[in-house]
Amino acid sequence: MTIEPILIAELALLGVGTGFLAGLLGIGGGMLMVPFLTIILGNRGVTADLAVKMAIATSMATIIFTSISSVRAHHKRGAVRWDIVRRLAPGIVIGSLIGSLGVFALLKGTALAIFFALFVGFSATQMFLDKRPKPTRQMPGTAGQLGAGGAIGFISGLVGAGGGFISVPFMTWCNVAIHNAVATSAALGFPIAVANVVGYVWSGQTVQGLPEGSFGFIWLPALCVIAVCSFLIAPLGAKAAHSLPVSKLKRIFASILYVLAAYMLWKGLHG
Repeated sequence: MTIEPILIAELALLGVGTGFLAGLLGIGGGMLMVPFLTIILGNRGVTADLAVKMAIATSMATIIFTSISSVRAHHKRGAVRWDIVRRLAPGIVIGSLIGSLGVFALLKGTALAIFFALFVGFSATQMFLDKRPKPTRQMPGTAGQLGAGGAIGFISGLVGAGGGFISVPFMTWCNVAIHNAVATSAALGFPIAVANVVGYVWSGQTVQGLPEGSFGFIWLPALCVIAVCSFLIAPLGAKAAHSLPVSKLKRIFASILYVLAAYMLWKGLHG
């Protein structure tokens, strides 16, 4: 597959946008990346079913690099709750491998598109509502965080997101300060991405019809361009998170998510 200049420009723009959001809101950018990668792959002759799967897998692979860049910026400000990372990470790895090695390969791309749309719609609604937790609620014990990590990793693997849309609301619901939750979510994006990418590469080895430049379900041209751009931009988003009205920005972003969710739902229903 020829990597023409217009494709590089499209992927670079996508990388800049998702990298900034990763640092600003503690998300891996998958909510934004998957629909646009699905469109880009579809325009280049990839079947709808395969385009959705490759978009999800490639989106997750970029989070490895975005997470490293973003978490470094947050860590310098002392915002990452490493105690929470240590307790959630084992469950995240287990859940991610179950999702990416088994369920992801078995499900049709159209089913994944519908699940993605519903999940994004739910996430957008949670951002709009911005509910406040009871002041007495705290993070669960080790077993509870292991189970929560498993759910975060599993769902993230099916939608190609870094888990921020689950982990940030979960932590704030347990009265973790929002800036700590965003920073900790960025750190959790790394084990989520690594575990899922292993599964995507392994389960995609025998798949027919993959485009040139594929490594399992991962599309390497997109990974390279988006990863470089997002890695460079993520620290700017992290810096902005400590000075901008994040709650207002979340509501604006939630409006965009509704549009993208509607597109992916249409894609799934008409695939």
